[in-house]
Amino acid sequence: MQIRSPAFASGGAIPAMHTCDGADTSPALSWTGAPSGTRSFALIADDPDAPGKTWVHWVVWNIPASAAALPQDVPKKAQLPDGTRQGLTDFGRAGYGGPCPPSGVHRYYFTLYALDAALELPATTTKAALVKALEGHVLAEAQLMGTYTRAGR
Repeated sequence: MQIRSPAFASGGAIPAMHTCDGADTSPALSWTGAPSGTRSFALIADDPDAPGKTWVHWVVWNIPASAAALPQDVPKKAQLPDGTRQGLTDFGRAGYGGPCPPSGVHRYYFTLYALDAALELPATTTKAALVKALEGHVLAEAQLMGTYTRAGR
């Protein structure tokens, strides 16, 4: 399985519009090669370079198995019309929270999981709870990494 974004190349810079320095909109993502038996997708975006801990920027699950993409600027709501659910980020809210590093270049990993089930989880789900719920259900995973550094930092 592969994941990509029209906004940035793997290992490339994430445009400011997808960060706290811009509109803070989620980048469009698309994927190919999901294995047969996929019943849903989950996505976690995080920053392992954050001071003190890995900072969680996006927690998404129950993306329909028929989907092959997430559009740019996914609404910051706990539940979307197609059944996709978004949990709590380390910003304390549902939906995407873009890069906003205090200093230096940070790496942001968008990890997509193909699952053999849909997950019944509350709107207050965090990355830790989602990772626990993924156990035994991951058929495949793919990762896209982008970088960001704030001007003058």
